[in-house]
Amino acid sequence: MNDYASRVLNGLKARNPHETEFLQAATEMLCSLTPALEKHPEFEQAGLLERFVEPERILAFRVPWVDDRGVTQVNRGYRVQYSSAIGPYKGGLRLHPSVNLSILKFLGLEQILKNSLTGLPIGGGKGGSDFDPKGKSDREVMAFCQSFMTELYRHIGADVDVPAGDIGTGSREIGYLYGQYKRITGRYEGVLTGKGLSYGGSLVRKEATGYGLCYFMQNMLAANKRKLSGATVVISGSGNVAIYACEKALELGAKVVAMSDSSGYVHDPKGIQLDVIKQIKEVERGRIREYARRVPGSDFTEGSTAIWNIPCDIALPCATQNELDLESAIALVRGGCYAVGEGANMPTTLPATEYLLEKGVLFAPGKAANAGGVATSALEMTQNSMRLSWSFCDVDAKLKEIMAGIFEKAADAAESYADCATNYVMGANIAGFLKVADAMMAQGIC
Repeated sequence: MNDYASRVLNGLKARNPHETEFLQAATEMLCSLTPALEKHPEFEQAGLLERFVEPERILAFRVPWVDDRGVTQVNRGYRVQYSSAIGPYKGGLRLHPSVNLSILKFLGLEQILKNSLTGLPIGGGKGGSDFDPKGKSDREVMAFCQSFMTELYRHIGADVDVPAGDIGTGSREIGYLYGQYKRITGRYEGVLTGKGLSYGGSLVRKEATGYGLCYFMQNMLAANKRKLSGATVVISGSGNVAIYACEKALELGAKVVAMSDSSGYVHDPKGIQLDVIKQIKEVERGRIREYARRVPGSDFTEGSTAIWNIPCDIALPCATQNELDLESAIALVRGGCYAVGEGANMPTTLPATEYLLEKGVLFAPGKAANAGGVATSALEMTQNSMRLSWSFCDVDAKLKEIMAGIFEKAADAAESYADCATNYVMGANIAGFLKVADAMMAQGIC
């Protein structure tokens, strides 16, 4: 690691000793930037890295709401407005009991680079709460969302900060949040993305991250004389990203043999029947174990980590951070896996990533491969600004073009800066960083 990057990282470790997820993301990024920092000594003189890794603003607030029993509950709400160098803050709102500043800062830091890679004018941010929407009634979710927005509204806007959905924040939650924002401000604007189609949402938004992942993999595989068609694929997760990655992978001729949720995974050697998964997860909101009860020849295994023991050509971790560790990476290589694409944010640990790269596995980092969601969110912002609604085909074509562009940027930077032309981790970090760094240098010390 470059001396300058090492000093900045040591400073982060001293100031944030307990923020393990944030430090992991910062370490991966800073380790990758050595070639770029050596080529641009002016960054050190301008204190650019010190400013890059510190959020411009962190908002923390209480969120009081009343449950169905009439009891007052209090959660913590956050918004990390990380970087506005290339556009308004843009990033999701995560509602999950695990939410804390470490996770939101890691997600926000990744978001800066991810948004930069799209080529669209959007900065990086992230937010959310330790509220858990699971098991709550619609009225309770509405009460929480209205209270959350009652504080957040004063810090966001179509040209300031545009939040979106994330884990736990789907169309229901976005609707309640948007309704409260409109009620308080009296403004009908594109302040949130992931909205319903009847009030400014975009087609393809639900499918975008999963579709985009497969478009990126298609480009990466083609550049290395491989194909998605005919490949055996294992996908972790069964939320939007996993479901629509499965849908697009099947459409492109792959065979998906396993999917999971937090309770365990299902393995179907004949190929996952996506219509059954959709019925269970999207309609019934059930557990994935139901698949094994309905589809003869499939089986369910408790615990989701062993899914990577299933032999496959391509692995797509689409569940959550650090789900794919070194032991899992070793199992994937042993099972013949030649490509990994991150559908979730930082689902692979640093030792696992290093092992996969060392073994020559093609590795698509999340900040590049799963950028389809935020790219389509930015397209939703464009449609809102223009008071237009584009067709599914139009948005999908733009998404496909954006993902091809992201791969080209990562590949070009890898070839220009990395020792290995297929090190797309380094390529994505450098390509995303340099655009933001150029904007920061142009705007002076701020």
